[in-house]
Amino acid sequence: MTRAVMAGRFSPLRLVAHLITTSVMLVVTLLLGVTSADARNIRWARSTDIVTLDPHAYNEGATHTVNHQIYEPLIIRDYQGKPLPALAESWSITSDPTVWEFRLRKGVVFHDGSPFTADDVIFSFDRARLPTSYMRAMLSLIESMAKVDEHTLQIKTKGPNPNFPAYLNDLFILSKIWATKNNALKPQDFKDIKDVKAADVKVPDGKASDPKDPKAKDDNFAARNANGTGPFTLISREADVKTVMKRNDAYWGLKPGPGQVPLEISELTFLPIKSDADRVAALQSGDVDFVQDVPVQDLDKLSKDPKLRVSVGQDNRSIFIGLNVGPAELKSSDIKGVNPLADKRVRNAINMAINRSAIQKTVMRGQSLPTGIIAPPGVNGYSKDLDVIPVVDLVKAKALVVEAGFPEGFAVTMHCPTDLYVNDEAICRAIVGQLAVIGVRINLVLQSKLQHFAMIQKVPPDVDMYLLGRGVPTLDSHYIFERQHHTRTDKAGTWNATRYANPELDKQIDALTRQTDLTQRNQAIAQIWRQVQEDGMYVPLHIQTLAYATKADIEIPVDFSNQPKLKFVKFKK
Repeated sequence: MTRAVMAGRFSPLRLVAHLITTSVMLVVTLLLGVTSADARNIRWARSTDIVTLDPHAYNEGATHTVNHQIYEPLIIRDYQGKPLPALAESWSITSDPTVWEFRLRKGVVFHDGSPFTADDVIFSFDRARLPTSYMRAMLSLIESMAKVDEHTLQIKTKGPNPNFPAYLNDLFILSKIWATKNNALKPQDFKDIKDVKAADVKVPDGKASDPKDPKAKDDNFAARNANGTGPFTLISREADVKTVMKRNDAYWGLKPGPGQVPLEISELTFLPIKSDADRVAALQSGDVDFVQDVPVQDLDKLSKDPKLRVSVGQDNRSIFIGLNVGPAELKSSDIKGVNPLADKRVRNAINMAINRSAIQKTVMRGQSLPTGIIAPPGVNGYSKDLDVIPVVDLVKAKALVVEAGFPEGFAVTMHCPTDLYVNDEAICRAIVGQLAVIGVRINLVLQSKLQHFAMIQKVPPDVDMYLLGRGVPTLDSHYIFERQHHTRTDKAGTWNATRYANPELDKQIDALTRQTDLTQRNQAIAQIWRQVQEDGMYVPLHIQTLAYATKADIEIPVDFSNQPKLKFVKFKK
């Protein structure tokens, strides 16, 4: 067994300032690609399916992870969070502090054979900024883009922004020619996300299927077909069953030079297997080769199996409860004419009644890091001084609920996903029991991640209390503030279902994107954290710990964002 615990986190403001390149000289046979005898088919299982193949439609981790195998951004991060050049070979600020210049990789072709150019980047970023894209907030900093030549692009931001490249790790580049030809100029519309599912399609040799196919029920061709520059091409997709990809033998990363990768996988099959027991059984029987989300209750057993390799690491994601603090009355409560969650005493009571250590021990089997802040360690702005976990005090918590005017307690509905986070349903059930002791009676609603996201992102949101997680791909606190604390608008606060609104705080959050003095910027971040921690619209629970399990001869380190790039996979000979 190998345990690979994440380490070596870096501030994004330092990372984006310089180019990390890899220059690994391999033997000639590897430089020319692996032979069919060396190649392996990999069957990869997770507890949940992707939402869509459209690279700009939805901002969700599992979906990004599969799309990372087919598509590429300008910049990616390795498993430790270090930036690596992908479709951009280098990037730097020009003499104008508001303009970034990206030197694009030459000789790259899309899966259909068309060349990759600056036009595709401009088209993709413009597409991702359209109203139907849930990626648009990532590019809200852009003022304009200009093509210098076929492989040079300049992007002007709304004021100097030294952190801009950190927002590009999940912004995939789509072929302008292909999207135009196949009427996929706009991202898939997820206004009614709970009813959206990609159709089952066959895509022979990576070519697009017929948009008139009666199975293609969705109105966006890119939701069910793919044409990227990545290491694997799409062969077929059956929603909730499997997605099959094969090695892209024309991949630029197979050529000698910086960025060269082993690419030892010949065929990659992604299998959503919701049942923990079925997923583990499939691994033990040899029916799958890689399980990305190993159930915590099976870690010890799998670690002792000599045929398997288990790797454990900290996720770049906090898990927390959101509380509806805005309206005068809660839709789901039995108390009318008042909102119990709007009372800070009630929020403090909930915070001190939840026993994070008990959840860590009994629910997570030790595989979590209890936290008092919704920023994972390693994120710029995280502070141990703010990461204070309240002492569990049920007597005091109950007294606060009574003091707030609810001597008999109150009822409220909490929504919880069942296929999104590690042991999410079990976490919610534990919280129901813990809060019942102080008179907070939870009506627990369990649902799929699609239904869960739809209720949180509905305008106005349709939740009063809910479980959510927040990953931070930029490794900077602004990403959290803009999504979780900013007043909800069409561009910001997109995941803020608490109805928390503070116009003065909004100004401080927006100003972070224009602050170039790093000392002053970090001081401003600290001030914002103090304010939102004091207001307490979220109840932090823990930082996830991730576990991967593979066959013993496969090496896949735990990725800091839980987005392993399988082009880097190596097999032990």
